[in-house]
Amino acid sequence: MQAIILAAGMGKRLKELTRNNTKCMVKVNGVTLIERMLRQIDARSLSRIVIVVGYEGRKLIDFIGTLGIKTPIVFVNNPVYDKTNNIYSLALAKEWLVREDTLLFESDLIFEDAVLDALIDDPRKTLALVDRYEAWMDGTCLKLNKDDSIASFVPGKQFRFNEAAEYYKTVNIYKFSREFSETHYVPFLEAYCSALGENEYYEQVLRVITMLDNPGILAKRLNGQQWYEIDDIQDLDIAESIFNPDGDEKVKMILGRYGGYWRYPALIDFCYLVNPYFPPEKLKEELKASFDVLLTEYPSGMRVNSLLAARNFGVHQENIVVGNGAAELIKALMEHLNGRTGFVRPTFEEYPNRYAEADSVCYYPENPDFSYTADDLIAFFGDKPIDNLIVVNPDNPSGNYINKEGLLRLTSWAKTKGVRLLIDESFADFSDEEDNTLIDTDLLLENPHLYVMKSISKSYGVPGLRLGVLASGDADAIAEIKKDVAIWNINSFAEYYMQIFEKYRKDYRKALVLLRNERARFAEALNSIPGIRAIPSQANYIMVDLTADMPPKELLKRLLIKKNILIKELTGKTGGRSYLRLAVRDSKDNDALIAALREELCPGE
Repeated sequence: MQAIILAAGMGKRLKELTRNNTKCMVKVNGVTLIERMLRQIDARSLSRIVIVVGYEGRKLIDFIGTLGIKTPIVFVNNPVYDKTNNIYSLALAKEWLVREDTLLFESDLIFEDAVLDALIDDPRKTLALVDRYEAWMDGTCLKLNKDDSIASFVPGKQFRFNEAAEYYKTVNIYKFSREFSETHYVPFLEAYCSALGENEYYEQVLRVITMLDNPGILAKRLNGQQWYEIDDIQDLDIAESIFNPDGDEKVKMILGRYGGYWRYPALIDFCYLVNPYFPPEKLKEELKASFDVLLTEYPSGMRVNSLLAARNFGVHQENIVVGNGAAELIKALMEHLNGRTGFVRPTFEEYPNRYAEADSVCYYPENPDFSYTADDLIAFFGDKPIDNLIVVNPDNPSGNYINKEGLLRLTSWAKTKGVRLLIDESFADFSDEEDNTLIDTDLLLENPHLYVMKSISKSYGVPGLRLGVLASGDADAIAEIKKDVAIWNINSFAEYYMQIFEKYRKDYRKALVLLRNERARFAEALNSIPGIRAIPSQANYIMVDLTADMPPKELLKRLLIKKNILIKELTGKTGGRSYLRLAVRDSKDNDALIAALREELCPGE
């Protein structure tokens, strides 16, 4: 068996990275794509490697000559690389195709060894390597039959997003038997080039072949093996984190993205917090039905969006402001505060991080659950000269919850003491207590020192829309914050979501019940694992005391590298103590985490 690598392209989308080098000379974690691929192929003891070069071909040939590859290498030159596509490059190597069985590669790929082994070890002679289509993928897709035969090729122009769940993406690695190349591929390749020219793609030939009664090629489906196609600098950035050989650095790079994990194949995110049971399909369909208008029209300004928020939360428009996520409102509010501010630690760091440490007074619960009550806060801050007090309820990461009665007692105390009180109730809807919100017109107007923050992104499962609200009876303060944020601070999709949400309030209540039930089941399952103690939580996450003899950072690294599961470790928030925070996802994902934790913490069980 031999290998053919197509490496003539210019890689224009990588811009300056390919200004003086071919695409496969781009480095991922300090190693060029071509070197990594050649060493992987070299380890398989093939008969030869045929490389079709073109753009900056001499540089590529000279570089490969320094690598010490043992497998014989043959170079084929494409002198018109800038006027042709890869169908012409492969046509230049057609004489090699008919000599023996061939592994065909495009040179802009990075993949783990398991990808190559899956193809080579499969006894079937002619295969197209494919993977389930995901949103980050681009290029030719396939529809498959149950027997792995190819039902149809789906080029970009015929791609239908409503059918995406049925698609597989070609990985651009193939195994061709000599007989297939001789009787099928090369004859069709020659005919296709003759009829339609040389500015096409070799997949088009396969597309024609699959229309035959006996096409001779099947699909090989990957099952979790990692690969990535590098077309632009964002692809390169993601590939460097996926394939970083240093586990600690890999974790650092992925966590440093602060989201966007849908670009990572099959990653299960237990780090960021959403509602897994909302919104319902009908609400999403309603958003999709208005997509064209929402995409191409300006959103309303702050005044109109304040009206929408006021309607949804039952307050006056002058008492509520809408933010591009709660994060925008936190920033604006913290800039308006002055004097000394009380915080509970550990908590959502966005608050204390935006305030001077010298002016911060922090309460640390002295118990292993990081639990506290309204009375604990009143007792601690009672003799402290503070001007503001910020309480996240349920708190993040502990999940500690103060019921409404306790919050009202805290509100009265703050009023008597002349303290501005902010309650962040972003996770309050997940608690077992019904009707616990402090966003209430009478309550706010009677207590103008009270501010209530709520992240719609977290509670309502729409983090991509970036929505949050801040409510207060202090209309002057709300007006000042409205001046601080842009008039169009939310987009049309977020505005429309607020417009239609009221119709789905019953669905939301049902989703909360599902979440609470799953949280209880998840906590019980976590407590059944030796080395784990789940701390009672009223949020959509559970704080875990990791009593096993494994550092949280090590467990995070193992789960990410071995299981593609991302969790939140809390050593930086808990004074170095061994705690985790695990999002409550749906039962399928939660069970996957439970199994992975058992495997890592109880390997002999």
